[in-house]
Amino acid sequence: MFRRTEKPADTLPSTPTEASGKGRPTPTRKEAEAAARERARIGMDKKAAQKVLREKRTESNRKMRQGLKAGEERYLPARDQGPVRRFVRDWVDARLSVAEFLLPLLILIMVLQAAGSTRIQSFSSGLWAATILLLLVDTVWVRVRLRQALRATFPDEDLKGTTFYALVRALQLRFMRLPKPNVKIGGRPR
Repeated sequence: MFRRTEKPADTLPSTPTEASGKGRPTPTRKEAEAAARERARIGMDKKAAQKVLREKRTESNRKMRQGLKAGEERYLPARDQGPVRRFVRDWVDARLSVAEFLLPLLILIMVLQAAGSTRIQSFSSGLWAATILLLLVDTVWVRVRLRQALRATFPDEDLKGTTFYALVRALQLRFMRLPKPNVKIGGRPR
């Protein structure tokens, strides 16, 4: 009832199993020592090789930072690539929004809250409420106007995530935005 049954060898599947690992045999001690002697003969010891690699990496990173600041498409992260995202960046950079002033306003409110006077503290509470209300109205305004502009410019494109992208960009202080703004305030998005 629970016996093993043996299958003939010709009915077993004949698929070779893939060897996992690094794909090459481990070098013997003799081969490793010969490779080390060769590196030493050339003058490329481990420290020198690491230094050269570090210098290449530093140069590559410098190029990438410059390309990101300049807004070159190939250096941008995936979230910033494409004509729709470029349009959103330019559209946000072309206008002043309440969100840009949020961080300085919050710092001012915190300083006013720390003041000893109850009058100043009540003023800062009112300023806090007004800031939240203005930010909410500005966010809704940005969403509606941006959607209209995107639908007019890119009628067949997927607009998923563009509102969040625009709001995150608008929340950043203008001089800290990456890629750097290409459009001046009041300009036209490209």
